[in-house]
Amino acid sequence: MTETAWGSLYALGVGPGDPELLTLKALRILTQVDVIAVPEKTQGSQSSFAWSIAAAALAEQPISGRVEFLYFPMTHHSEANQRAWDDAAATVAGWLRQGLSVAFLTEGDPSVFSTWGYLHAELHLIEPAINATIVPGVSSINAVAAQTQIPLGDGQERFCVVPALYGLEHLESLMKAFDTIVLMKAGRSVPALRERLQRLGLEHAATLVCHASCQAQQIYHDLAQAPQQLPYFSTIQLSLRHRAGILAGKVRASG
Repeated sequence: MTETAWGSLYALGVGPGDPELLTLKALRILTQVDVIAVPEKTQGSQSSFAWSIAAAALAEQPISGRVEFLYFPMTHHSEANQRAWDDAAATVAGWLRQGLSVAFLTEGDPSVFSTWGYLHAELHLIEPAINATIVPGVSSINAVAAQTQIPLGDGQERFCVVPALYGLEHLESLMKAFDTIVLMKAGRSVPALRERLQRLGLEHAATLVCHASCQAQQIYHDLAQAPQQLPYFSTIQLSLRHRAGILAGKVRASG
């Protein structure tokens, strides 16, 4: 019995929005693969933030393959999500079974709050022999810090990254353990966070960045100035750093 010669699979990070932040490796792979698999949030829309980044980076460069859209609803309904993951995994596995090379695009980095994680898990259930090459991208975390120009950490400092809803619930304990807290997908959480920071006397420590590195980027150093309706790609960098330089100040006690 002839073994299946599986095609090559790439999980390809396209960065936070600025097409010039796409890596050279990602750009090369995009021009060479047979299929560019693009996640879309609205079925049949053929609209994707990840693809808009990649397409702008490609500009006039020819691609050898075709662009295919895969539906990821990104809903809180687990059954709908599971059906979409199953369908997407079956589609990708079908291409790989034909020996085709596939690049699955992700916003930012494939290993950071990415749809890639769901697809990877389902592909492993279909065929454990499927191996993927993960091509890292610039994450929105790095893009936000670049725009605020506030380091995430230096010397012996610690920083953490949490979804905003989780971060609000555990904010006080996180503040005891970390010097910088990055709150992802923070749009709906800004009013509650502003109120809590005011009670703690720390409203000055938060910077809100929307659409980091994109043309639509907005930065708010005062959360009170932020509009009521904020985009999905909104991140808060909460900086509690007190040291003036590397290795300056007290050393945290372990535990």
